[in-house]
Amino acid sequence: MRTNLHHLLEQRATTHGGSSALTFKDTTRTYAELWRDVREFATGLARLGLDREDRVAVFLDKRIETVTAIFGTSAAGGAFVPVNPLLRPQQVAYILADCDVRVLITSPERLQLLQEALGGCPALEHVVLVDTTPGGPGQAAPAQSAYQVHRWDGLRGDDADAAVAQGGIDQDIAAILYTSGSTGKPKGVVLSHRNLIVGAESVSEYLGNTADDVILSVLPLSFDAGFSQLTTAFSVGAHVVLMNYLLPRDVVRLCARHRVTGLTCVPPLWFQIADLDWPEEATRHLRYFANTGGRMPRVTLDRLRATFPAAAPFLMYGLTEAFRSTYLDPAEVDRRPSSIGKAIPDAEILVVREDGTECAPGEEGELVHRGALVALGYWNDPARTAERFRPAPGRDGAWRAPEIAVWSGDRVVRDEEGFLYFVGRKDEMIKTSGYRVSPAEVEEVAYATGLVRDAVALGVADARLGQKVLLVVSPAGTAADLTEVTLVEAMRRSLPLYMVPGAVVVREEIPRSPNGKFDRALLRAELAAEVRA
Repeated sequence: MRTNLHHLLEQRATTHGGSSALTFKDTTRTYAELWRDVREFATGLARLGLDREDRVAVFLDKRIETVTAIFGTSAAGGAFVPVNPLLRPQQVAYILADCDVRVLITSPERLQLLQEALGGCPALEHVVLVDTTPGGPGQAAPAQSAYQVHRWDGLRGDDADAAVAQGGIDQDIAAILYTSGSTGKPKGVVLSHRNLIVGAESVSEYLGNTADDVILSVLPLSFDAGFSQLTTAFSVGAHVVLMNYLLPRDVVRLCARHRVTGLTCVPPLWFQIADLDWPEEATRHLRYFANTGGRMPRVTLDRLRATFPAAAPFLMYGLTEAFRSTYLDPAEVDRRPSSIGKAIPDAEILVVREDGTECAPGEEGELVHRGALVALGYWNDPARTAERFRPAPGRDGAWRAPEIAVWSGDRVVRDEEGFLYFVGRKDEMIKTSGYRVSPAEVEEVAYATGLVRDAVALGVADARLGQKVLLVVSPAGTAADLTEVTLVEAMRRSLPLYMVPGAVVVREEIPRSPNGKFDRALLRAELAAEVRA
C-alpha cells in the first residue's frame, strides 16, 4: 500500500527491480539499485537524529544524489525542501531559515557561496556534501559555525544496515515547495505524502504512462511540474533521464540519445524548442508532449504538432497549492486549442462568484480546486493560508467538518460542455478604459503576428485610462528590426482599440523566474519608472 512518497520506489524495486529508473549523464540506476541507495541514505539521516517531519533541504543540480536525497528523506520520516540551484545565497538562506531546515545537502562549491548567509539559519545542524575530495573546498565547517559537515559517502550506511522509518502516515508533511508570489518573500507550499502520491497516480493515468516510457526531466525539481516527472515515472516503473538545462539543442540531443517518449515544458522553453531543427531520430519515439505553467500560444502549438506529428499534445493547468488541476484531452485540441480542459482524475474544479455560488456557463469566475491534491497550507503563514485555503463552496452542513479547497485567484470561464478557459490571474488583469483585459489574450495576438519570440503584457498606471497595456517583447529570429510601430500596427488588425498596447518595450531577452516562467513581477518593477506618465 502506498502511503508515503518512498513507497513508489519500494514497490517498483520489487516489481521492476532490474529496469532502468534514473539516468544522469553516463550513469544509470535500476529500481533495485536506487531503492538501495535511498535506504542507505535514510539510515545516515537517522544516525544524525532526524525526527519525523524534520526538514532536509537539497540544494544541488539534478543528479543521482539529488533524487536519492529527496526520496531518502521520505524514507527517514523527514520532509524534503528542494531548493532551485539557480537561487542566490540570500534567497537560499531565507528558505532554510523560514522552515527551520536541520540538514542541508549540497556541494562544496555551493557551500562556499552560502557560508556567510548561513549565519541566519539557527536550526541548521548538519551539512552533507557530495563530490568531496581530500583538501577540497568546504570540507569543514567554518569556526564558530553551529553546523557539522559530513561527506556523502561517509554518511550513508551499508546495504546490510539500511533501514526505513516506520509509523508515517499519508497526511504527514512530505515536502515544502517554495514558490514566488507577485509581492513579498517566497511562500512555502506544504505538501503531504497523500498529495504527492495521488498526484503521481492521477497524472500518470491521463498521460497513459507505462513502464515503457522514457521521460526527460527538463524542469527544476523545485517546481511542482518538474518534480512530477519523477513521481509519475516511478509510480509506473518508467525511466527518468535527468538534465540540467543549458541550451535548447541539448533537449533535442537527449531525446535522440535516450529515445524519449514524454517531454513536459513551460511556454518560454517551448518557444525556444519550437524554433530548432529536430532530426527524425529525436522525434521518432516521442509519444506525448505537455505544456504547463502558462498558456501555449496557438502558433507555437501548431509548430510543435508539425515537429512531433506522432505525439499527443497535453495542455495542462496547475498551481503548486494543488499540484495539478486540469488537462485538455488531445482529442479536443483541434476543436478548442485555447482551453485548459477539464479536471484531472481525483479532483473537482468549480467556477464560482465572489459570494461562493457557482457560475453559469459563459460567466467568468474564480477557479476553486477540491480533492486529495489540496495542499496543507503555507508554511508558518496562517494569514496567507487563510486567504487561499478556504472552505469549499457548496459543502455546508452543521454536521460536516469544513472541507478545505484551494481558491486559486485565477479567473476562468466554463463553456456549455464543461471545458474551462483561462482568463487571467485575478491580480494580473489589466483594467483599462473601464474594461478588464486578459494579458494572455494580448500576448496571443502578439505571437500570432510572427514578429515576436516572447511576449508579456502588463498593466501600468495611467492617469487617463486607469491602466494602459504595456507589452514587453523579444524579436523573433526573422524580425531583428522589430519596432513598436510595426508590432502595434500588426496587432491593431486583430484587437479592439482598448486592448491595443499603449507602449511596447523591445528587449533581447525577457527575465524569467528560476522555474523558467516569465518574471512578471520583476518586469513590472523594472519598467514602472520608464513608462510612468
